[in-house]
Amino acid sequence: MNENMTDTLTAVSPLDGRYASQVDRLRPIFSEFGLIQRRIAVEVAWLQALCECVEIPEARALSKAESAALQAIADDLTLEDAQRVKEIESTTNHDVKAVEYFIKERMQGQSYEALGEFVHFACTSEDINNIAHALMLRDGLVELRREQARVTAKLTAFALETKDVAMLARTHGQPASPTTLGKELAVFVHRLRRQAAQIDAIVMPAKLNGAVGNFNAHLSAYPNVDWQELTRKVIEERFALQQTPLTTQIESHDGMAELFDAISRWNTILIDMDRDLWSYISMGYLRQKTKPGEIGSSTMPHKVNPIDFENSEGNLGLANAIFNHLSRKLPLSRLQRDLTDSTVLRNMGVGFGYSLIAYQSTLKGLNKIDLNPQRLADDLEQAWEVLAEPIQTVMRKLGQANPYEKLKELTRGEKVNAATMKKFIDSLDIPPEDKKYLRELTPATYIGMAPLLAEKIRSPGTGAM
Repeated sequence: MNENMTDTLTAVSPLDGRYASQVDRLRPIFSEFGLIQRRIAVEVAWLQALCECVEIPEARALSKAESAALQAIADDLTLEDAQRVKEIESTTNHDVKAVEYFIKERMQGQSYEALGEFVHFACTSEDINNIAHALMLRDGLVELRREQARVTAKLTAFALETKDVAMLARTHGQPASPTTLGKELAVFVHRLRRQAAQIDAIVMPAKLNGAVGNFNAHLSAYPNVDWQELTRKVIEERFALQQTPLTTQIESHDGMAELFDAISRWNTILIDMDRDLWSYISMGYLRQKTKPGEIGSSTMPHKVNPIDFENSEGNLGLANAIFNHLSRKLPLSRLQRDLTDSTVLRNMGVGFGYSLIAYQSTLKGLNKIDLNPQRLADDLEQAWEVLAEPIQTVMRKLGQANPYEKLKELTRGEKVNAATMKKFIDSLDIPPEDKKYLRELTPATYIGMAPLLAEKIRSPGTGAM
């Protein structure tokens, strides 16, 4: 048996089992390897910054070749290298210290070997970890936002394609004023874009200020160095993060909470859309394209189940459960430090993984649906009572007595048709032009500005749209 197949069949988590191929792109980011690689990148950047600081003469300037060689330790990290870090950790029982020792090991015999004691200089583990985690999140977001953009693009195209397709709205599940399918889908496009903009606006915060955030060790060795500025350059200029000026031993994780909440909101909107599309399929407004050989039910041959939207909803729920715990747990820490965040942070990739699986399921579902225009038209034709709204509104305009009450008596709980409504309209003492407009109105044409409103999503650069 193929070894990889064995691994997926015996995996505890479905992310590494059933769905392994769908989250492969996240493995270099959120795996132990990904964390080790980014830790090394932070340690190397800090060493390079120290060597560039003229107020620290013992950390001599590096040549371009030396700096590039140090950078390659992070950039060219192999699985064998990461395994070596884990071997060192088996002795140190400390993961960040193992990274420090690994870098020093790689510096041995090099022209810059004497700089070894400036690796991890004046740092606490959190100085390295918080930046590494921020880099993981930023890299993971690239993959997540790419898939979110695909969902939004597909939904936008379908919304514009169906912007004129009249559909009976159902408020509280009951027939209501007609709309168009495209306009209702455009609402989701607008909401998803708005949340995406909030995700994109978040710049992850980071710290590099020592054991309790006061630069204590830094000043004890070099009191004349502008440590706040030096660390700002590493955080903001090297890694394009945002320096947090006031922290305890740990970066407060408020930025992470903001990010996870923003992703969770995007996911919640997608759950809302998944449920609506599921309902439209259930009502027959949308049909699902069949695939030869595919089975909908093990016992009912006729069934074509909306499983893609169901899978998406389920996986989004799992993703949000992780994100919600992360956003509520991570900003909490006893006094200056406790370790409850450490194990929790290792599950960031789980939320990303389930989100990615969900987005792919939604896309698969969107690619399988097709309009059922006859079902949409039939539903509208059976709902002439929805014209009670425009009729009583015109009557109000003309000062007619008790228009709402008269239409309520005619339509509430009653089944009316075109003839019923036209007979009522003919009985009204109203101007000919108003009577003509009402007589020509049908449930299918009473859609207000729905097509025009749906068109707003054609220009995503306008405001939140």
